[in-house]
Amino acid sequence: MISDPEERTWGMACHLAAFAGLVVPGLGFVLGPLVVWLIKKDQYPFVNEQGKESLNFQISVLIYGVAAGILAFTVILIPLVAVFLGALAIFNVVMIIVAAVAISNGQRFRYPLAMRLIS
Repeated sequence: MISDPEERTWGMACHLAAFAGLVVPGLGFVLGPLVVWLIKKDQYPFVNEQGKESLNFQISVLIYGVAAGILAFTVILIPLVAVFLGALAIFNVVMIIVAAVAISNGQRFRYPLAMRLIS
C-alpha cells in the first residue's frame, strides 16, 4: 500500500496520461505516460514502477493494433479486424480507468496482456 498522496497522484498520472492519445492519435497513448514517467521516475520509486507498467501496456496495445491493421489488408479479415480494433480501444480505456482507481487506492497495478518490454 502506498500512503504518500503525492506519489499516488503521480502514479495515477502515469496511467491517465495515456488519454493524451485522444488528442494526439497513435503515439499519444505512449507519449503521455512516457513524459510523466521520465519527469518523476527518479523522485518516486512507485511512479517508476507504474510508469513502466503503463508504458508496457500502451506499447503492447499499439503493437496489437498495428498487427490487426496489417491483417486488415486481407479482404476476408476486414470485418474481424474492425471488431478487434473496437474491442481493443474499449479494453484500453477500461483498463486505464481500472489502473487509475487502483493507484488512487494506494494499490500496485499490473495490466493483463501487457508485454513486459521495459523493465
